[in-house]
Amino acid sequence: MKHFDLNIDKILEDWETHHAIRELIANALDERTLTGTVEPQVTKDSAGWWHIRDFGRGLRQENLIQSENPEKLSHPNIIGKFGIGLKDALATLERKGVRVLIRSRHGDISLARVAKHEFEEFTTLHATVSEPSLQLLVGTDCCLYGVLDAQVESAKRLFLAFDSARPLAETRYGSIYTRGEGPAAIYINGMKVAEEPNFLFSYNITSINAAIRKALNRERQNLGRTAFSDRVRTILLESESDSVAELIVQDLERLSAGNAHDELGWLDVQEHAVRILSAKRQVVFLNSATVMGRPDIIDSARSSGFEVVIVSDALARKVDGLSDIAGHPVVALGEFLRRQNESFEFRWVSLRDMSEREQMVWGQRDAILALIGGLPSVVKEVRISETMCATIQINQGNVGLWDGAQGWIILKRSVLESLEGFAGTLLHEALHAKYGVSDVSREFEYHLTEVCGRLAATVVRLLPSKRTPS
Repeated sequence: MKHFDLNIDKILEDWETHHAIRELIANALDERTLTGTVEPQVTKDSAGWWHIRDFGRGLRQENLIQSENPEKLSHPNIIGKFGIGLKDALATLERKGVRVLIRSRHGDISLARVAKHEFEEFTTLHATVSEPSLQLLVGTDCCLYGVLDAQVESAKRLFLAFDSARPLAETRYGSIYTRGEGPAAIYINGMKVAEEPNFLFSYNITSINAAIRKALNRERQNLGRTAFSDRVRTILLESESDSVAELIVQDLERLSAGNAHDELGWLDVQEHAVRILSAKRQVVFLNSATVMGRPDIIDSARSSGFEVVIVSDALARKVDGLSDIAGHPVVALGEFLRRQNESFEFRWVSLRDMSEREQMVWGQRDAILALIGGLPSVVKEVRISETMCATIQINQGNVGLWDGAQGWIILKRSVLESLEGFAGTLLHEALHAKYGVSDVSREFEYHLTEVCGRLAATVVRLLPSKRTPS
Protein backbone atom coordinates (compact mmCIF):
# COMPACT_ATOMS: atom_id res chain seq x y z
CA MET A 1 0.00 0.00 0.00
CA LYS A 2 1.32 3.44 -0.98
CA HIS A 3 0.30 6.93 0.11
CA PHE A 4 0.45 9.88 -2.27
CA ASP A 5 0.09 13.36 -0.83
CA LEU A 6 -2.50 15.14 -2.98
CA ASN A 7 -0.99 18.52 -2.04
CA ILE A 8 -4.33 20.26 -1.86
CA ASP A 9 -3.26 23.54 -0.32
CA LYS A 10 -6.55 25.33 -0.80
CA ILE A 11 -9.86 23.60 -0.30
CA LEU A 12 -12.61 24.91 -2.57
CA GLU A 13 -15.05 25.87 0.16
CA ASP A 14 -17.75 26.84 -2.36
CA TRP A 15 -17.82 23.42 -3.96
CA GLU A 16 -20.68 21.13 -3.07
CA THR A 17 -20.83 17.38 -3.55
CA HIS A 18 -22.36 17.66 -7.02
CA HIS A 19 -19.40 19.80 -8.14
CA ALA A 20 -17.02 17.02 -7.18
CA ILE A 21 -19.16 14.44 -8.95
CA ARG A 22 -19.10 16.74 -11.98
CA GLU A 23 -15.30 16.45 -12.15
CA LEU A 24 -15.43 12.66 -12.05
CA ILE A 25 -18.02 12.59 -14.84
CA ALA A 26 -15.92 15.06 -16.85
CA ASN A 27 -12.90 12.77 -16.56
CA ALA A 28 -14.97 9.82 -17.76
CA LEU A 29 -16.30 11.76 -20.76
CA ASP A 30 -12.80 13.00 -21.61
CA GLU A 31 -11.46 9.45 -21.54
CA ARG A 32 -14.16 8.41 -23.98
CA THR A 33 -13.16 11.26 -26.30
CA LEU A 34 -9.45 10.47 -26.07
CA THR A 35 -9.83 6.73 -26.59
CA GLY A 36 -12.91 6.50 -28.79
CA THR A 37 -14.53 4.05 -26.40
CA VAL A 38 -18.21 3.70 -25.52
CA GLU A 39 -20.23 6.17 -23.48
CA PRO A 40 -19.52 6.26 -19.74
CA GLN A 41 -22.09 4.87 -17.32
CA VAL A 42 -23.44 6.51 -14.17
CA THR A 43 -25.26 3.88 -12.13
CA LYS A 44 -26.17 2.93 -8.56
CA ASP A 45 -25.77 -0.61 -7.22
CA SER A 46 -27.94 -2.47 -4.71
CA ALA A 47 -25.59 -1.64 -1.82
CA GLY A 48 -26.06 2.11 -2.34
CA TRP A 49 -22.74 2.82 -4.10
CA TRP A 50 -22.78 5.14 -7.10
CA HIS A 51 -20.46 4.21 -9.97
CA ILE A 52 -19.03 6.55 -12.60
CA ARG A 53 -17.52 4.16 -15.09
CA ASP A 54 -15.58 4.72 -18.29
CA PHE A 55 -14.12 2.09 -20.60
CA GLY A 56 -10.77 3.64 -21.42
CA ARG A 57 -7.23 2.93 -20.30
CA GLY A 58 -7.77 2.97 -16.55
CA LEU A 59 -6.61 5.57 -14.02
CA ARG A 60 -3.01 5.32 -12.88
CA GLN A 61 -1.51 6.71 -9.71
CA GLU A 62 0.57 9.09 -11.84
CA ASN A 63 -2.62 10.89 -12.79
CA LEU A 64 -2.95 12.06 -9.19
CA ILE A 65 0.30 14.00 -9.13
CA GLN A 66 -0.07 15.93 -12.37
CA SER A 67 -0.88 19.62 -12.07
CA GLU A 68 -1.84 19.70 -15.74
CA ASN A 69 -2.48 16.85 -18.13
CA PRO A 70 -0.44 17.45 -21.34
CA GLU A 71 -2.66 15.10 -23.33
CA LYS A 72 -5.78 17.03 -22.40
CA LEU A 73 -4.15 20.38 -23.01
CA SER A 74 -3.36 19.41 -26.60
CA HIS A 75 -6.82 18.05 -27.44
CA PRO A 76 -9.41 20.62 -28.64
CA ASN A 77 -12.55 18.79 -27.47
CA ILE A 78 -11.64 17.89 -23.91
CA ILE A 79 -13.78 19.15 -21.03
CA GLY A 80 -11.21 19.30 -18.24
CA LYS A 81 -7.84 20.89 -19.03
CA PHE A 82 -6.53 20.88 -15.48
CA GLY A 83 -5.28 17.78 -13.67
CA ILE A 84 -6.06 19.52 -10.39
CA GLY A 85 -9.77 19.02 -11.09
CA LEU A 86 -9.61 15.40 -9.93
CA LYS A 87 -7.75 16.35 -6.75
CA ASP A 88 -10.23 19.13 -6.04
CA ALA A 89 -13.04 16.62 -6.42
CA LEU A 90 -11.42 14.12 -4.06
CA ALA A 91 -10.80 16.82 -1.46
CA THR A 92 -14.40 18.00 -1.65
CA LEU A 93 -15.79 14.49 -1.33
CA GLU A 94 -13.58 13.79 1.69
CA ARG A 95 -14.70 17.06 3.29
CA LYS A 96 -18.36 16.10 2.72
CA GLY A 97 -17.88 12.69 4.34
CA VAL A 98 -18.24 10.66 1.12
CA ARG A 99 -16.39 7.35 0.88
CA VAL A 100 -14.36 7.10 -2.32
CA LEU A 101 -12.91 4.06 -4.06
CA ILE A 102 -11.39 4.36 -7.54
CA ARG A 103 -10.75 1.04 -9.23
CA SER A 104 -8.81 0.17 -12.36
CA ARG A 105 -6.59 -2.65 -13.49
CA HIS A 106 -3.65 -0.53 -12.33
CA GLY A 107 -4.74 -0.42 -8.68
CA ASP A 108 -7.39 0.63 -6.15
CA ILE A 109 -7.28 4.20 -4.83
CA SER A 110 -8.99 5.42 -1.67
CA LEU A 111 -8.54 8.46 0.60
CA ALA A 112 -6.93 8.83 4.00
CA ARG A 113 -5.52 11.55 6.24
CA VAL A 114 -1.85 10.76 6.75
CA ALA A 115 1.03 12.65 8.38
CA LYS A 116 2.86 14.81 5.88
CA HIS A 117 6.34 13.62 4.97
CA GLU A 118 8.97 15.20 7.26
CA PHE A 119 6.21 17.15 9.02
CA GLU A 120 4.71 14.50 11.30
CA GLU A 121 2.65 17.01 13.25
CA PHE A 122 0.60 17.81 10.10
CA THR A 123 -1.87 15.39 8.54
CA THR A 124 -2.95 16.00 4.97
CA LEU A 125 -5.17 14.31 2.46
CA HIS A 126 -3.46 11.39 0.75
CA ALA A 127 -4.46 8.92 -1.93
CA THR A 128 -3.95 5.38 -0.72
CA VAL A 129 -2.99 3.08 -3.60
CA SER A 130 -3.25 -0.68 -3.24
CA GLU A 131 -3.16 -3.68 -5.55
CA PRO A 132 -6.09 -3.90 -8.01
CA SER A 133 -9.10 -5.78 -6.71
CA LEU A 134 -10.30 -6.24 -10.31
CA GLN A 135 -7.26 -7.02 -12.42
CA LEU A 136 -9.28 -7.49 -15.63
CA LEU A 137 -11.36 -4.34 -15.22
CA VAL A 138 -11.62 -2.31 -18.42
CA GLY A 139 -11.48 1.42 -17.80
CA THR A 140 -12.00 3.20 -14.48
CA ASP A 141 -14.77 2.75 -11.92
CA CYS A 142 -15.16 5.68 -9.51
CA CYS A 143 -17.24 4.38 -6.60
CA LEU A 144 -18.95 6.79 -4.19
CA TYR A 145 -20.85 5.97 -1.01
CA GLY A 146 -22.81 8.52 0.95
CA VAL A 147 -24.02 10.74 -1.89
CA LEU A 148 -27.66 11.48 -2.50
CA ASP A 149 -29.40 10.60 -5.75
CA ALA A 150 -30.32 14.27 -6.17
CA GLN A 151 -26.63 15.23 -5.95
CA VAL A 152 -25.78 12.85 -8.77
CA GLU A 153 -28.64 14.16 -10.88
CA SER A 154 -27.49 17.75 -10.26
CA ALA A 155 -24.03 16.78 -11.49
CA LYS A 156 -25.39 15.06 -14.59
CA ARG A 157 -27.41 18.16 -15.49
CA LEU A 158 -24.12 20.01 -15.90
CA PHE A 159 -23.29 17.99 -19.04
CA LEU A 160 -24.61 18.12 -22.54
CA ALA A 161 -24.24 14.34 -22.72
CA PHE A 162 -27.11 13.99 -20.25
CA ASP A 163 -29.23 16.81 -21.67
CA SER A 164 -32.26 16.13 -23.86
CA ALA A 165 -31.49 19.20 -25.98
CA ARG A 166 -31.79 18.53 -29.71
CA PRO A 167 -28.93 19.66 -31.99
CA LEU A 168 -29.92 22.26 -34.60
CA ALA A 169 -26.64 23.28 -36.21
CA GLU A 170 -22.94 22.55 -36.01
CA THR A 171 -20.16 24.97 -36.92
CA ARG A 172 -16.39 25.00 -36.57
CA TYR A 173 -16.76 27.12 -33.43
CA GLY A 174 -19.47 25.13 -31.70
CA SER A 175 -23.03 23.88 -31.94
CA ILE A 176 -26.54 25.26 -31.47
CA TYR A 177 -29.14 23.29 -29.51
CA THR A 178 -32.77 23.65 -28.60
CA ARG A 179 -33.42 24.81 -25.08
CA GLY A 180 -35.64 22.95 -22.67
CA GLU A 181 -38.24 24.31 -20.30
CA GLY A 182 -35.62 25.86 -18.03
CA PRO A 183 -32.90 28.41 -18.83
CA ALA A 184 -30.77 28.03 -21.93
CA ALA A 185 -27.36 26.52 -21.21
CA ILE A 186 -23.86 27.51 -22.27
CA TYR A 187 -21.54 24.52 -22.52
CA ILE A 188 -17.82 24.45 -23.20
CA ASN A 189 -16.86 21.12 -24.75
CA GLY A 190 -19.97 19.62 -23.24
CA MET A 191 -19.70 21.01 -19.67
CA LYS A 192 -22.17 23.65 -18.54
CA VAL A 193 -20.49 26.88 -17.47
CA ALA A 194 -23.46 29.27 -17.45
CA GLU A 195 -27.22 29.55 -17.79
CA GLU A 196 -29.04 32.22 -19.80
CA PRO A 197 -32.75 32.59 -18.98
CA ASN A 198 -33.46 34.80 -22.01
CA PHE A 199 -31.44 33.09 -24.72
CA LEU A 200 -33.31 31.52 -27.63
CA PHE A 201 -30.91 28.57 -27.93
CA SER A 202 -28.42 26.59 -25.90
CA TYR A 203 -24.82 26.49 -27.15
CA ASN A 204 -21.86 24.15 -26.92
CA ILE A 205 -18.64 26.10 -27.54
CA THR A 206 -15.87 23.87 -28.86
CA SER A 207 -13.39 26.51 -30.03
CA ILE A 208 -12.25 28.54 -27.04
CA ASN A 209 -11.07 32.10 -27.65
CA ALA A 210 -8.85 34.23 -25.42
CA ALA A 211 -11.75 35.81 -23.52
CA ILE A 212 -13.14 32.42 -22.50
CA ARG A 213 -9.73 31.02 -21.65
CA LYS A 214 -9.03 33.99 -19.41
CA ALA A 215 -12.42 33.78 -17.69
CA LEU A 216 -12.39 30.04 -17.08
CA ASN A 217 -11.57 29.72 -13.43
CA ARG A 218 -10.78 26.74 -11.28
CA GLU A 219 -14.45 26.32 -10.36
CA ARG A 220 -15.56 26.31 -14.04
CA GLN A 221 -19.05 27.63 -13.30
CA ASN A 222 -21.08 30.84 -13.53
CA LEU A 223 -19.05 32.19 -16.44
CA GLY A 224 -20.03 35.79 -17.22
CA ARG A 225 -21.74 36.58 -20.51
CA THR A 226 -19.02 38.97 -21.58
CA ALA A 227 -16.64 36.01 -21.76
CA PHE A 228 -18.67 33.92 -24.21
CA SER A 229 -21.02 36.34 -26.03
CA ASP A 230 -18.64 36.94 -28.95
CA ARG A 231 -18.22 33.21 -29.48
CA VAL A 232 -21.99 32.60 -29.35
CA ARG A 233 -22.48 35.38 -31.88
CA THR A 234 -19.86 33.84 -34.15
CA ILE A 235 -21.55 30.43 -33.94
CA LEU A 236 -24.86 31.98 -35.00
CA LEU A 237 -23.24 33.83 -37.90
CA GLU A 238 -21.49 30.64 -39.06
CA SER A 239 -24.69 28.60 -39.00
CA GLU A 240 -26.54 27.99 -42.26
CA SER A 241 -29.33 25.98 -40.65
CA ASP A 242 -32.76 26.96 -41.93
CA SER A 243 -34.36 25.76 -38.67
CA VAL A 244 -32.15 28.13 -36.66
CA ALA A 245 -32.86 30.96 -39.08
CA GLU A 246 -36.59 30.36 -38.95
CA LEU A 247 -36.70 30.45 -35.15
CA ILE A 248 -34.70 33.69 -35.16
CA VAL A 249 -37.03 35.25 -37.74
CA GLN A 250 -40.06 34.19 -35.72
CA ASP A 251 -38.49 35.92 -32.74
CA LEU A 252 -37.95 39.07 -34.80
CA GLU A 253 -41.66 39.82 -34.62
CA ARG A 254 -41.37 40.00 -30.82
CA LEU A 255 -38.84 42.83 -30.98
CA SER A 256 -41.45 45.56 -31.25
CA ALA A 257 -43.21 44.20 -28.16
CA GLY A 258 -39.93 44.10 -26.25
CA ASN A 259 -40.06 40.37 -25.46
CA ALA A 260 -37.62 38.93 -27.98
CA HIS A 261 -34.71 36.78 -26.83
CA ASP A 262 -31.34 38.35 -26.19
CA GLU A 263 -29.62 37.04 -29.33
CA LEU A 264 -31.99 39.25 -31.32
CA GLY A 265 -30.17 42.27 -29.96
CA TRP A 266 -27.41 41.57 -32.50
CA LEU A 267 -28.43 43.15 -35.82
CA ASP A 268 -25.91 41.10 -37.79
CA VAL A 269 -27.46 37.90 -36.40
CA GLN A 270 -30.88 39.09 -37.55
CA GLU A 271 -29.47 39.90 -40.98
CA HIS A 272 -27.81 36.50 -41.25
CA ALA A 273 -31.06 34.72 -40.40
CA VAL A 274 -32.89 36.72 -43.08
CA ARG A 275 -30.23 35.80 -45.67
CA ILE A 276 -30.59 32.10 -44.85
CA LEU A 277 -34.39 32.12 -44.86
CA SER A 278 -34.47 34.10 -48.11
CA ALA A 279 -32.39 31.39 -49.80
CA LYS A 280 -34.65 28.62 -48.50
CA ARG A 281 -38.12 30.03 -49.06
CA GLN A 282 -40.01 32.67 -51.02
CA VAL A 283 -40.22 35.38 -48.38
CA VAL A 284 -40.67 39.16 -48.48
CA PHE A 285 -39.39 41.11 -45.45
CA LEU A 286 -41.37 44.25 -44.63
CA ASN A 287 -41.45 46.65 -41.70
CA SER A 288 -44.62 47.26 -39.71
CA ALA A 289 -45.21 50.67 -41.33
CA THR A 290 -45.40 49.07 -44.77
CA VAL A 291 -47.66 46.31 -43.51
CA MET A 292 -50.05 48.84 -41.94
CA GLY A 293 -49.90 51.47 -44.69
CA ARG A 294 -49.62 49.33 -47.82
CA PRO A 295 -52.05 46.42 -47.62
CA ASP A 296 -52.01 46.40 -51.41
CA ILE A 297 -48.40 45.21 -51.27
CA ILE A 298 -49.31 42.54 -48.71
CA ASP A 299 -52.11 41.27 -50.94
CA SER A 300 -49.85 41.31 -53.98
CA ALA A 301 -47.10 39.45 -52.17
CA ARG A 302 -49.36 36.75 -50.81
CA SER A 303 -51.19 36.26 -54.09
CA SER A 304 -47.77 35.80 -55.70
CA GLY A 305 -46.84 33.01 -53.30
CA PHE A 306 -44.65 35.09 -50.99
CA GLU A 307 -44.64 34.64 -47.24
CA VAL A 308 -44.69 38.03 -45.49
CA VAL A 309 -42.34 38.42 -42.51
CA ILE A 310 -42.46 41.58 -40.42
CA VAL A 311 -39.06 42.94 -39.32
CA SER A 312 -37.79 46.08 -37.63
CA ASP A 313 -37.20 49.30 -39.56
CA ALA A 314 -33.44 48.97 -39.06
CA LEU A 315 -33.36 45.41 -40.37
CA ALA A 316 -35.65 46.20 -43.31
CA ARG A 317 -33.28 48.98 -44.39
CA LYS A 318 -30.22 46.80 -43.87
CA VAL A 319 -31.36 43.81 -45.94
CA ASP A 320 -32.94 45.75 -48.80
CA GLY A 321 -30.34 45.40 -51.54
CA LEU A 322 -28.41 42.54 -49.93
CA SER A 323 -27.96 39.06 -51.38
CA ASP A 324 -28.94 35.86 -49.61
CA ILE A 325 -26.48 33.03 -48.93
CA ALA A 326 -27.19 31.63 -52.40
CA GLY A 327 -26.28 34.95 -54.05
CA HIS A 328 -29.83 36.02 -54.94
CA PRO A 329 -31.38 39.33 -53.84
CA VAL A 330 -33.16 39.36 -50.49
CA VAL A 331 -36.74 40.43 -51.18
CA ALA A 332 -37.53 43.48 -49.06
CA LEU A 333 -39.75 46.39 -50.12
CA GLY A 334 -37.40 47.82 -52.77
CA GLU A 335 -36.71 44.49 -54.44
CA PHE A 336 -40.39 43.53 -54.34
CA LEU A 337 -41.48 46.77 -56.02
CA ARG A 338 -38.75 46.36 -58.63
CA ARG A 339 -40.02 42.88 -59.47
CA GLN A 340 -43.59 44.13 -59.50
CA ASN A 341 -42.79 46.89 -61.98
CA GLU A 342 -40.83 44.54 -64.21
CA SER A 343 -43.64 42.00 -64.23
CA PHE A 344 -46.15 44.06 -66.20
CA GLU A 345 -46.41 43.30 -69.90
CA PHE A 346 -48.30 45.64 -72.19
CA ARG A 347 -49.76 45.43 -75.70
CA TRP A 348 -50.73 48.96 -76.60
CA VAL A 349 -54.12 49.81 -78.12
CA SER A 350 -54.42 52.78 -80.49
CA LEU A 351 -57.59 54.75 -81.27
CA ARG A 352 -58.06 52.97 -84.59
CA ASP A 353 -57.94 49.59 -82.82
CA MET A 354 -60.94 50.53 -80.64
CA SER A 355 -64.54 49.74 -81.42
CA GLU A 356 -67.02 52.56 -81.90
CA ARG A 357 -68.36 52.15 -78.35
CA GLU A 358 -64.84 52.08 -76.89
CA GLN A 359 -63.99 55.27 -78.78
CA MET A 360 -67.08 56.94 -77.31
CA VAL A 361 -66.06 56.02 -73.77
CA TRP A 362 -62.41 56.98 -74.41
CA GLY A 363 -63.59 60.36 -75.70
CA GLN A 364 -64.92 61.28 -72.23
CA ARG A 365 -61.51 61.23 -70.54
CA ASP A 366 -61.02 65.03 -70.52
CA ALA A 367 -64.50 65.60 -69.08
CA ILE A 368 -63.85 63.00 -66.39
CA LEU A 369 -60.44 64.43 -65.47
CA ALA A 370 -61.98 67.91 -65.30
CA LEU A 371 -63.78 66.72 -62.16
CA ILE A 372 -60.40 66.76 -60.32
CA GLY A 373 -58.99 69.85 -61.99
CA GLY A 374 -57.81 68.27 -65.22
CA LEU A 375 -54.97 65.95 -66.11
CA PRO A 376 -52.34 66.12 -63.33
CA SER A 377 -49.21 67.96 -64.46
CA VAL A 378 -46.98 64.93 -63.75
CA VAL A 379 -48.95 62.79 -66.22
CA LYS A 380 -47.52 62.84 -69.71
CA GLU A 381 -49.99 60.43 -71.29
CA VAL A 382 -52.96 58.15 -70.62
CA ARG A 383 -52.51 54.81 -72.39
CA ILE A 384 -54.67 51.77 -73.07
CA SER A 385 -53.20 48.26 -73.03
CA GLU A 386 -54.79 45.03 -74.22
CA THR A 387 -53.21 43.16 -71.30
CA MET A 388 -51.75 43.98 -67.90
CA CYS A 389 -50.68 40.50 -66.91
CA ALA A 390 -47.82 39.90 -64.52
CA THR A 391 -45.13 37.25 -64.89
CA ILE A 392 -45.46 36.85 -61.13
CA GLN A 393 -49.04 36.88 -59.97
CA ILE A 394 -49.26 40.42 -58.67
CA ASN A 395 -52.63 42.13 -58.28
CA GLN A 396 -54.66 39.62 -60.22
CA GLY A 397 -57.46 41.49 -61.97
CA ASN A 398 -55.54 44.76 -61.87
CA VAL A 399 -56.95 47.15 -64.50
CA GLY A 400 -55.02 50.33 -63.81
CA LEU A 401 -51.47 51.46 -63.12
CA TRP A 402 -49.70 54.75 -62.46
CA ASP A 403 -46.14 54.47 -63.77
CA GLY A 404 -44.36 57.42 -62.21
CA ALA A 405 -41.07 56.66 -63.93
CA GLN A 406 -42.62 57.03 -67.39
CA GLY A 407 -45.31 59.53 -66.44
CA TRP A 408 -48.03 57.24 -67.79
CA ILE A 409 -51.46 56.29 -66.55
CA ILE A 410 -52.04 52.84 -68.04
CA LEU A 411 -55.55 51.37 -68.21
CA LYS A 412 -56.58 47.92 -69.32
CA ARG A 413 -58.76 47.83 -72.42
CA SER A 414 -61.55 46.03 -70.57
CA VAL A 415 -62.41 49.24 -68.63
CA LEU A 416 -63.67 50.77 -71.90
CA GLU A 417 -66.64 48.41 -71.78
CA SER A 418 -68.52 50.89 -69.57
CA LEU A 419 -68.28 54.58 -68.84
CA GLU A 420 -68.53 53.89 -65.10
CA GLY A 421 -65.60 51.43 -65.13
CA PHE A 422 -63.47 53.72 -67.24
CA ALA A 423 -64.23 56.82 -65.14
CA GLY A 424 -63.61 55.08 -61.83
CA THR A 425 -60.28 53.55 -62.88
CA LEU A 426 -59.06 56.73 -64.58
CA LEU A 427 -59.85 58.86 -61.52
CA HIS A 428 -58.26 56.28 -59.21
CA GLU A 429 -54.92 56.33 -61.05
CA ALA A 430 -55.07 60.09 -61.57
CA LEU A 431 -55.34 60.59 -57.80
CA HIS A 432 -52.21 58.46 -57.35
CA ALA A 433 -50.40 60.64 -59.83
CA LYS A 434 -51.71 63.98 -58.54
CA TYR A 435 -51.00 63.42 -54.84
CA GLY A 436 -48.19 60.84 -54.99
CA VAL A 437 -49.89 58.48 -52.53
CA SER A 438 -50.26 54.71 -52.53
CA ASP A 439 -53.29 52.47 -52.47
CA VAL A 440 -55.20 52.13 -49.20
CA SER A 441 -52.99 54.68 -47.50
CA ARG A 442 -54.66 57.24 -45.23
CA GLU A 443 -53.78 60.05 -47.63
CA PHE A 444 -55.26 58.21 -50.60
CA GLU A 445 -58.48 57.50 -48.71
CA TYR A 446 -58.73 61.16 -47.79
CA HIS A 447 -58.41 62.35 -51.39
CA LEU A 448 -60.71 59.63 -52.69
CA THR A 449 -63.35 60.61 -50.15
CA GLU A 450 -62.97 64.25 -51.18
CA VAL A 451 -63.53 63.39 -54.86
CA CYS A 452 -66.50 61.16 -54.05
CA GLY A 453 -68.07 63.98 -52.05
CA ARG A 454 -67.53 66.48 -54.80
CA LEU A 455 -69.02 64.19 -57.47
CA ALA A 456 -71.99 63.29 -55.29
CA ALA A 457 -72.71 66.93 -54.60
CA THR A 458 -72.61 67.68 -58.36
CA VAL A 459 -75.10 64.92 -59.08
CA VAL A 460 -77.44 65.94 -56.26
CA ARG A 461 -77.52 69.54 -57.48
CA LEU A 462 -78.70 68.32 -60.88
CA LEU A 463 -81.68 66.54 -59.37
CA PRO A 464 -84.86 68.61 -60.00
CA SER A 465 -86.97 67.23 -57.17
CA LYS A 466 -85.35 69.01 -54.21
CA ARG A 467 -83.67 72.28 -53.56
CA THR A 468 -80.01 71.88 -52.65
CA PRO A 469 -77.50 74.34 -51.21
CA SER A 470 -75.11 75.96 -53.64
